Amino acid sequence: MSALPLRTPLCDLLGCRYPVVQTAMGWVAGPELVAATTNAGGFGFLAGATIAAERIEADILRVKQLTGDAPFGLNFHMFQPNAQQLLDLAVKHKIRAVSYGRGPDKKVIRRLRDAGIVCMPTVGALKHAQKAIEMGANVITIQGGEGGGHTGSVPTTVLLPQVVDAVKVPVVAAGGFYDGRGLVAALAFGAQGIAMGTRFLMTRDSGVPEVTLQRYLDVRDADRIRVSPVVDGMPQRMIDNEYLAMLEKAAPLRRVWIALQSALQWKAQTGMTTRHALGVLWQALREDPATVAQTVMAANAPVLLQRSMVEGKPAEGVMSSGQVAALIGELKSCREVIDGIVTQAGERLSALSALSALSSSTATQESNS
Repeated sequence: MSALPLRTPLCDLLGCRYPVVQTAMGWVAGPELVAATTNAGGFGFLAGATIAAERIEADILRVKQLTGDAPFGLNFHMFQPNAQQLLDLAVKHKIRAVSYGRGPDKKVIRRLRDAGIVCMPTVGALKHAQKAIEMGANVITIQGGEGGGHTGSVPTTVLLPQVVDAVKVPVVAAGGFYDGRGLVAALAFGAQGIAMGTRFLMTRDSGVPEVTLQRYLDVRDADRIRVSPVVDGMPQRMIDNEYLAMLEKAAPLRRVWIALQSALQWKAQTGMTTRHALGVLWQALREDPATVAQTVMAANAPVLLQRSMVEGKPAEGVMSSGQVAALIGELKSCREVIDGIVTQAGERLSALSALSALSSSTATQESNS
């Protein structure tokens, strides 16, 4: 099993053996999953957005301990009450890369870049990729509509070549990837690697309760993994379940009331002050009064995900998922997943090389006849 054909400049940038990235899934991407991914040769992101402020540094140190201080990444959102803490810790502990959505300004990104940290936001549209690069990002992860969680409508096979052709930084492809064939396809499109969430969630190393993982394994039809805006006002791909059905049947005011309860719970868990919460609402009111309800609803996602991913109550929460969940029929370790991807990718590259050689030989014979 040779890693040579699969090594891309992304591997050198991130300090990993293979161009396979584990995304920062809230409540899922903890120290054990990140370490398992990293030790298997991939690159893992720690989900700093859902780790309690008083525990985040300990979790960073835990990953270092489990991996022998190997490189890994940290995810954050600028609207977090402890966003500054995460930025400081990323610099202090020389985190190799950070992932984020929209939010950091040029000053924040410049500080991270000056500290030698790779800035690697996830986007779902070409214009967002271009804006992120303008702000200072030096790697872009694009997520096509097949991906889990918040997602756009453009499929990866359209979005990926569009972004690769338009930007001059390394591009990582996400949305619809789970095996070696997908890695080879992404490389053929011009990406330097793949990022996967659902594939790593559905492993024995994820720490997700067995009852929730069984819900993922039970999905055999991709139509059961669909996009809905009812959780937090934004399109989000999830597995169909009882709670999602209830939200979709509920009246708008009922959904906002549920979201307000989630917001209060999330405020208490994160240590967000009332002043900070009111500041977030005031900012939404100033920018667009129509987004106030969505701002309140934004707390729904982490609270409802926690019920499924931490508390083991999949019928009472939501389950973000990419469409590939319907193609995964068993739980493997991260090492087995990554080794399988590398082996299959090598086999596909060898098959393509043999096909190319055969075509060339045939063409030569025809020209000589």
